[in-house]
Amino acid sequence: MEILLDGKHVLVPAGSRLGDLLGRDERCSVAVIRPALEEDAAASQEVRFVTSAGDMTVEMAEAATVSRLFRPGLAERLHVHWQDRYAAAFGPFESDIRPAREPGRYERGDVILGCGGYDPSQSYLIFARMRHTADYGAQADGGVIGRVVTGRGLLDRIGDGDRVIEVERIFRRADRSHALITRDAEFPLEDGMQVVSYVEAEVQGFGGDGIDTETARSVEHFLLSVQNGQFAVGRSSSTHIADAHLVPTKVPAEFSGPRLEGTITVRTAGKSSGAVYIYTQGVSASPAHTVVGRVVHGIELVRFAGEGDVLAIHAEPEQFDLVGLALPEAEAVAARRGVSLTADAAVGDRIVVGQTPATTLEVLAAGEVRVATESSEHVISITLDEAAAPRSVTIFREVTGLKHHAVGKMPLVFTFEDVFLFKPKIGKGVGIIPENTPAGVVPAFTLAMTNDSRRGTGMVGIRTTPNAEFGPTSEPLTGTNVIGKVLDAGNLAGMREGATVYVKEVK
Repeated sequence: MEILLDGKHVLVPAGSRLGDLLGRDERCSVAVIRPALEEDAAASQEVRFVTSAGDMTVEMAEAATVSRLFRPGLAERLHVHWQDRYAAAFGPFESDIRPAREPGRYERGDVILGCGGYDPSQSYLIFARMRHTADYGAQADGGVIGRVVTGRGLLDRIGDGDRVIEVERIFRRADRSHALITRDAEFPLEDGMQVVSYVEAEVQGFGGDGIDTETARSVEHFLLSVQNGQFAVGRSSSTHIADAHLVPTKVPAEFSGPRLEGTITVRTAGKSSGAVYIYTQGVSASPAHTVVGRVVHGIELVRFAGEGDVLAIHAEPEQFDLVGLALPEAEAVAARRGVSLTADAAVGDRIVVGQTPATTLEVLAAGEVRVATESSEHVISITLDEAAAPRSVTIFREVTGLKHHAVGKMPLVFTFEDVFLFKPKIGKGVGIIPENTPAGVVPAFTLAMTNDSRRGTGMVGIRTTPNAEFGPTSEPLTGTNVIGKVLDAGNLAGMREGATVYVKEVK
């Protein structure tokens, strides 16, 4: 049997199963698409015009128009033939229209099928730039065959010499009759099936013509979101899927643009700030969304994914984040990616605790990076129990910086006998509800946070000896949320009050 796997033709024995074809993470869903019937393809009423000036999507008035008009070879004939302040015409080509020889009234974004000299063999696709009345040699109904639904700004940028590079039908999300999402390794394959196993994305500002750092901070958030190679679909609608596992996060609004199919954005305002969206249908630009990239492979997987699906995703470029690496590892990564690295110190066993520039695009554009390091003896390795104390662990990662990097930091404010107390800065209004409060003896080197039942809410503590009466922050057990444990207890010995303590999460 012949299978189209991620765009490549693969021959497999008859009776093969999905698991025979893929070596993959079984948590991730894949799209399986049976050979499309002609009527399935014709059902879509949206058409994408890829032009030398940019892309736009047109929703056709009738599905039949798509099959009748957009035949193979049409794009080769669509060059800007004339333009003025009112409209731009692409053509000529032959059509079957019957010109009415009377003017029509048009709105901005209307797509008109007309002809020159009332001759159907000299037909044109005419894109209206503004409201006006004109005789374009169209049929009696005015000849409006569609309307631009995304990319309307392109109407004003089209100029002499521009042309249509490709005309393609958009396979809409609703057409599910021959496609499904599955994680079943025993799913039987059929000859001619298409399997899409991953999504590949290219970030905004990164391309063959150079690196633009205008969107560096919002792109970094996206790269952080997919650094584990997964996109967890927490929300699915008719226009997009969304991954909200980093909500809430403040992300700057750096580039607002049309959200065409395949566009990737991050929400910058509201309760879902920090959520990553991938669009399956075009919608207009929004000031609450910043564009961070686009899908270059696997849009079929995105179209059919539903809530609860986990998609494998690769981003280009890979995130450049050295924080948390041992210095020799950081040097190896920088060398592999062609980046010159300068460290503040190179003596002894050192861990990277900061890098400048901080974002991937800025590092790659500059071709160099400076790193701040700390002796490994001054970095405390910890594990966090997210399953038992999800809210407290989330807060701890946020205030220490572990949400964004493998190493975070917090100030050591007090030490006495067997207790080390830390006071990370927690914003007003952040509630630390009691969760995972201990019962009985609290083991030595437990990591805990004081909850809202005590005045010292937000204090983080470590106790070097077991205790059945008080928690690591010296509060009663009911005021103590256990969030994890310290792995290298010996590193605590040299810590002094007022010091910045670095913590490295081990997962």
